[in-house]
Amino acid sequence: MRELLLITISGPDKPGLMSKITCVLKKYRIPVLDIGQSVIHNHLSLGMLIEVPKESASAPILKDLLYSAHTLGIEIDFSPVTTRDYHKWVGEQGKPRYLLSLLGRKITSEHLEQVTSLVSNHGLNIDTISRLSGRMPLEDERDPGSTKACVEFSLRGAPSNEEQFRAEMLDITDSLGVDIAFQEDNIFRRTRRLVVFDMDSTLITSEVIDELAKEAGSGELVSAVTEQAMRGEIDFTESLKKRVATLAGLEESTLQKVAERLQLTEGAELLFHNLHRLGFKTAILSGGFTYFGRYLQKKLNIDYVFANELEIVDGKMTGNVIGQVVDGKRKAELLEEIAATENIRLEQTVAVGDGANDLPMLGKAGLGIAFRAKPIVRETARQSISTLGLDAILYLMGFRDRDSLAV
Repeated sequence: MRELLLITISGPDKPGLMSKITCVLKKYRIPVLDIGQSVIHNHLSLGMLIEVPKESASAPILKDLLYSAHTLGIEIDFSPVTTRDYHKWVGEQGKPRYLLSLLGRKITSEHLEQVTSLVSNHGLNIDTISRLSGRMPLEDERDPGSTKACVEFSLRGAPSNEEQFRAEMLDITDSLGVDIAFQEDNIFRRTRRLVVFDMDSTLITSEVIDELAKEAGSGELVSAVTEQAMRGEIDFTESLKKRVATLAGLEESTLQKVAERLQLTEGAELLFHNLHRLGFKTAILSGGFTYFGRYLQKKLNIDYVFANELEIVDGKMTGNVIGQVVDGKRKAELLEEIAATENIRLEQTVAVGDGANDLPMLGKAGLGIAFRAKPIVRETARQSISTLGLDAILYLMGFRDRDSLAV
């Protein structure tokens, strides 16, 4: 009969603790079958599953471990594990694995209770819980609207009904004002290489066409059509032509005037700073206009820009766009083309957008994120972020705050 023991250790963390415990195990030539450790506010929780060699008795091993624990000022417990339970545990290693990210300005016990109940009700088991965001000081003088928090759950198993699971996630996000992302834990999650963005209401806080229309005196009409297009209520190309037609006669100099008042979305500069230092390729794929895409390209050092070209004759806009319209279908095609050019698999791509015309590229990318999106987009996209800034995308890619460099 094989003798397996689960050793659990808890107490204040201190240098050399692990070496002293494993020194005892080394003395008896103990195989370690599994090991895990976490430290929360300098309090250690350590677990080791060991096998007692046939030639050894467990009593002296436990005695020596208890003495070491006493000298270290920590608690130690031992639990026998049957070979049947061990083999069952080994068999579960082949189950699907997912990552659930809980994001918000602040995370409360209510958020955690709702999420963990959801996980449990759908037959998933939590393996590990990690905090990706930095530690929150007790007295924080920052604007509450600028704080951010993210906790990541590593889950084993598969939802009993994934469609229902995602619907219940959305219910939690709507009622509690947090975001929940749920994605498969695979090698591609750790090897993303290309991130593409919609521009209007994603990289910037406004819709450029609406800003131009204000200058042309057609602001209210164009804003209404823009909203319809972003909600998917009318065809994007049709809506684009209808809106651009109202710009006929507008001076070319208006483009610079509008560009100078554009506001970057929260977290944009930090996100691009970190993406570029890590060698990611970036792109704007926009149903907006090339002039403004180029403006942001210089500002954020973006690799590719694809958008619509306004026709300008004699220094004035004609009310037409020239060339192929960058609609939803074209965005998805461009994502594939850039990935192929850079020799990047689609599974290694990330797409971010807010409107119905972004759904094709969100569905095509390895990680598609609806950012502060219209309801139809949030409900359709597999991931969404509404409570935090663009830099929260780094959390969904596995980055921690300590990995990030300030701008």
